[in-house]
Amino acid sequence: MARILLTSGPTREYIDPVRYLTNGSSGRMGAALAAAAVSLGHHVVIVSGPVAVQYPAEAELHWVVSTEEMAEAALRLFPECDGLIAVAAPCDFRPVHRAPQKLHRTPHRWLLELEETPDIVCRLSAIKRSQWMVAFALETEDARTRALEKLQRKQCDLIVVNNPSAMEAPETSVEVLDREGRVLGSFAGSKQVVGGQLMDLFERQLIHRFAPTP
Repeated sequence: MARILLTSGPTREYIDPVRYLTNGSSGRMGAALAAAAVSLGHHVVIVSGPVAVQYPAEAELHWVVSTEEMAEAALRLFPECDGLIAVAAPCDFRPVHRAPQKLHRTPHRWLLELEETPDIVCRLSAIKRSQWMVAFALETEDARTRALEKLQRKQCDLIVVNNPSAMEAPETSVEVLDREGRVLGSFAGSKQVVGGQLMDLFERQLIHRFAPTP
């Protein structure tokens, strides 16, 4: 069976001690995929941002808050894993300056300067050996085109495309694309059901194919 690294949930980038930037990810899809992978007998290593969902008790769980922390944990754990499912929605930007104390109202406008956070999947693809990699892409326009560009840039094997209606929702609708842009599957329904369907596809397309020869 495979040892799978799974990133899940959002990350938080603090503006001051009480306010932060984030993405609207509930972690439901990550929890569903983790449960499906565990049911297939795989060892799942989860790196999760702050969520209220319950992950499988059988999974190895690592909690993080910021995108940098998620990147550091994933980079540490990935070399010992057979593959990656990057379902997390890490915050892509963070404030250049974080206020040490709570910011208070003033009659003036605030200017918030942002910088990019680490691209976790790109960092992992730079150190991968024979591991397989699956990314997720949430797009609002030109979904297939943008997702395929993301897949190629991040050197993944498959990418799962979804849309903003899935954020913090119990249901989702996704397509899975390969490197040639072919649609390998389209699934819709509860995240538990879709998570199982996705894991079955990953099992056929990647886990069996990348398994070492006895």
